[in-house]
Amino acid sequence: MLRKALLLVMFLLPLQAGTSLYNLNFDTWSRSKGCWNPYPANPTASQRVWDTANPGLSKLGVNSTLPEYEHVAVPGKGKAAARIESKNVLWAFVAGSMYNGRFIRVVGVSGAEMELGVPFTERPARFSGYYHYIPGTVDYAKPPYEGMKGKKDVARIDVLLMDWTAPYRMTTNTDSFLDGDKDPHVIGRALVDIDHGTDGYVHFDVPFEYRSDRKPGYIIITAASSRYGDRFTGADGSVLYIDEFRLD
Repeated sequence: MLRKALLLVMFLLPLQAGTSLYNLNFDTWSRSKGCWNPYPANPTASQRVWDTANPGLSKLGVNSTLPEYEHVAVPGKGKAAARIESKNVLWAFVAGSMYNGRFIRVVGVSGAEMELGVPFTERPARFSGYYHYIPGTVDYAKPPYEGMKGKKDVARIDVLLMDWTAPYRMTTNTDSFLDGDKDPHVIGRALVDIDHGTDGYVHFDVPFEYRSDRKPGYIIITAASSRYGDRFTGADGSVLYIDEFRLD
């Protein structure tokens, strides 16, 4: 009897190794009124983990983040990845991005208001997954990044564990950006800077660097096809595929 119990524990341990956050594999998508969403139709609160700029852009007939069903890191029935593309939309440069939180509304002619972060209380040791990056040549550059014009674009995947008690409200055309290097609310961070293109998917596995022994209240994962896109700097056409994220 004891032997059977031990075998059951050994079987269950691998299943419980990953921490819980919905749709880290990017397999689940829905579409509403021309807008692609990285969550199911009629999602529960726990399923509304990711958002994009699509709710604002889709009103102009544009989706900067799309499901990708053919070019995936791990093939299989029902598998998908996320395809994130930076675009020049009418009068503004818009970096492709996915993030934990919620798009609120368009602000002015080029800004967006959003809530960053979803509830999360675990302290993972590592962050892993896959990306494929196809950078364009930077053709939009705002101060202080004018020196990037004419160079290849760069991308970033960033995970921040925060001691927030509520999501962080941000407007992109104001100076309310979250600074992962200096913000005192950061408990831990896992960072993937992508400074060159790749021939296909690349696997990454990086450790969290903890700055405090405090318990997190929120997590914010951000993936951007143009790292400085929130400063309206990047390349029209830079594409970042992401797939099979995992927190261990």
